[in-house]
Amino acid sequence: MIEHYLKIHSNRIVSSYFVLLADVCLSIGSFAIAFLLRFNFEVTTIYADYFLFCLGLTVGIRSLFFVLFRSHQGIIRHTSLEDILLLLYAVTAGSTITAFGTYFGWQAGYLVYYVPVSILMIDYCCSLVALSLSRFLVKAFYWHLRSITRGTPLQPILIYGAGKTGLLTRNALAQDPTQRYTVLAFIDDNPYKINKVIQGLPVVSRQEAYKRYIRKQTIPPQILLAMGAISPKKKTEITDFFLQYHVPVKTIPTVEQWIDGRLNAFQIRDIRIEDLLGRSPIQLENQAIREQLNDQVVMVTGAAGSIGAELIRQVLRHRPHTVVLVDQAESALFDLEFKLRREYQALASEVNVIVKIADISDEFRMRHIFRETRPTIVFHAAAYKHVPLMEEHPYEAVRVNVLGTQIVADLSLKFGVRTFVMISTDKAVNPTNVMGATKRLAEMYVQSLNHPDKALRRTRFIATRFGNVLGSNGSVVTVFQQQIQSGGPVTVTHPDIIRYFMTIPEACQLVLEAGGMGKGGEVFVFDMGDPVKIVELARKMIHLSGYAVDKDIKIVFTGLRPGEKLFEELLNDNESTLPTHHPKIMIAQVVIPDADEMKATLDQLRHLMLNGSDHQLVGTLKRLIPEYISNNSVFTALDY
Repeated sequence: MIEHYLKIHSNRIVSSYFVLLADVCLSIGSFAIAFLLRFNFEVTTIYADYFLFCLGLTVGIRSLFFVLFRSHQGIIRHTSLEDILLLLYAVTAGSTITAFGTYFGWQAGYLVYYVPVSILMIDYCCSLVALSLSRFLVKAFYWHLRSITRGTPLQPILIYGAGKTGLLTRNALAQDPTQRYTVLAFIDDNPYKINKVIQGLPVVSRQEAYKRYIRKQTIPPQILLAMGAISPKKKTEITDFFLQYHVPVKTIPTVEQWIDGRLNAFQIRDIRIEDLLGRSPIQLENQAIREQLNDQVVMVTGAAGSIGAELIRQVLRHRPHTVVLVDQAESALFDLEFKLRREYQALASEVNVIVKIADISDEFRMRHIFRETRPTIVFHAAAYKHVPLMEEHPYEAVRVNVLGTQIVADLSLKFGVRTFVMISTDKAVNPTNVMGATKRLAEMYVQSLNHPDKALRRTRFIATRFGNVLGSNGSVVTVFQQQIQSGGPVTVTHPDIIRYFMTIPEACQLVLEAGGMGKGGEVFVFDMGDPVKIVELARKMIHLSGYAVDKDIKIVFTGLRPGEKLFEELLNDNESTLPTHHPKIMIAQVVIPDADEMKATLDQLRHLMLNGSDHQLVGTLKRLIPEYISNNSVFTALDY
């Protein structure tokens, strides 16, 4: 019956006039108690007129300030400190005006009596207590009724963080009608907070939390990270501690991202691997990037890919004149255009978005697009990137990664593009596979196009190198997620294999920064942080999904794939770096090849594509790139 009543009336709010009437009644009761206390409960009919005069004047003036401060318009079930402050202001102002007004009015002969300060002081305290307590009692009773009318058991929660964010989170959970959480305690690393009590809840260390709330609980608690800005390293440390006990860890967005200033239940989510592998946010020169891109015609090749799509989103924020999306993937390009027009409706009148389906190795098609759109900045992200597939198809790797890049770069020079930024990969460094070798050759060609005289340099050709990006199409994280969802096993090629990771937005920020920073001819490399063992990545992802390694989901080692190496590098054996104004971005000191020699080399490759075999094609790549040594590949024989 109670549940049915609450279901019907839970969204209704009591009239503010009813709250005002209740406040007036409480004020009458408080003044009566104050009057009785002042005269030691020895009140006779002699004081009746005096009492009614003082009561009417005091409550009347206070009611006026209730209305002026709007203390009666709050929603009682959501009473907060701010609501109590409004009551404090109203009662303080009312009592002060009553004390001075009645005294000076009595002295001037306008009033028969005045209200004694002694009674007003007692009334002041009684009123504040009664008004505040009534609100909190109603609030507590309401939420208690909601909790006892639900059939599902309470989900215990331990809030990690006893700071401002943790306190706001605790209050939000207590008032959320859609979830049934019970907060057991706060966890904090600050020794000055441990063993203290905040809002009636103990503050404990993580070790104490395990002993007291995790080890013997029949319903395992969830850990909710509520620490505002927290580094990925710290987040990893906390998560690893609780994962060893199979305790799920969840997180919330920063307070600034709460919807309408309130935490919604659907904003609480599980910790993802991206949260643990990412690094602290990189601060880039956004104003310089805006000046570079604002009101420009920007072309992005490979626009429908993971990097290309994010690159376009970041470019749009800087208000270019036109963005040209070039890709050969019809469906992916259609989906991207639809999402962009929906997400950036406000920019529709400012930015012209042009979609072009094209293969970058089709010179006639690309020439037509350049002639039609006249880009001033080109971000070249189109490439084949899957190592095992390109090991089987060297022809396609050369056609797209090398000759396609040549076409786009040559057209950029011909049509006066101001800046050309090529997106390369760490696999181009000391390559052990066809894909890496073709990307390195593309780097070399792009560098060769920079005019040696900076004064005569029409186009700045720049390359950027970075490692694996989290969440990209076909990335190891995506593959592991799919394998875990299907029940395993999770396949890892080698127990010692390591990789560097960065987020897609971070990678795209690097590309934009390089476009503004480069003078021409540079290969920018990025401080990728610490490498990650792929087998540890697999274990962590299994734990985060709520499974036990080898018990629920097994890890199987399949052996290195063709062309794969155990670790990636950002510099080859003959390269060093120069610093830039940003501590995370460096310039690789590379030898810039001669442009005429590079054109002749690419002509030779083009001839082999028509008349030669895959082995001849790869053999030529090895002669052009001496550091290219195949690994676990059919082309290893060419290295002897």
